[in-house]
Amino acid sequence: MSRPAVILLSGGLDSSTVLAIAKSQGFTPYALSFCYGQRHLAELDAAKKVAAALGVARHEIIDLDLARFGGSALTNTDIAIPTQERAVNTIPVTYVPARNTVMLSIALSWMEALGGRDLFFGANAVDYSGYPDCRPEYVHAFEHMANLATKRGVEGEKITVHAPILSMSKAQIILAGVSLGVDFSLTVSCYQADSEGYACAVCDSCRLRLAGFVQAGVIDPTRYSQSARLAMAASN
Repeated sequence: MSRPAVILLSGGLDSSTVLAIAKSQGFTPYALSFCYGQRHLAELDAAKKVAAALGVARHEIIDLDLARFGGSALTNTDIAIPTQERAVNTIPVTYVPARNTVMLSIALSWMEALGGRDLFFGANAVDYSGYPDCRPEYVHAFEHMANLATKRGVEGEKITVHAPILSMSKAQIILAGVSLGVDFSLTVSCYQADSEGYACAVCDSCRLRLAGFVQAGVIDPTRYSQSARLAMAASN
């Protein structure tokens, strides 16, 4: 019987590819998503569709209202989503304070309860978003903590935090996903998608995603809003 693994699944391009990678490596995937007070729930609808399409043993969606704390454009609508390129080596306002640490900690709890020792998440340090909790140092540090803080780790069953797309470009992630059967039309990456999941094409996440499809030579299946399509047509 294959080993269980918990995969953080946001419903976006990166985490969907990570789920497919975990499956391809023979793990039994348990998908974990969060309703954390983000601007829209379209990504959670996408996560449900991706989990069903790729096949998971179980998909849990946890309510975790980080909007009560604010501190990010993703959880506080009074902070505008930036639509212009930001300065290099700056942390963007879309960084949600300690989000990955909170979510990975919950994933760690579920993983141990399942009798597993593997976590997967979509940290990426090449098309670097500026998030401190997407760096290789962070992945290694969380893995070290997980082995200190759990019964399984203390008893010598090494816990591994997998970040399989950590050193991949967005184009490489897309090509990997395509080769593993990921239907990217189901995914939502936009920071300010509408209720139906239509993307804006101008936020940082949309720009990285769009450039990735161009560089990969893959037709972009993203569903863009009408205003986004008109703006894209006018710029071409």
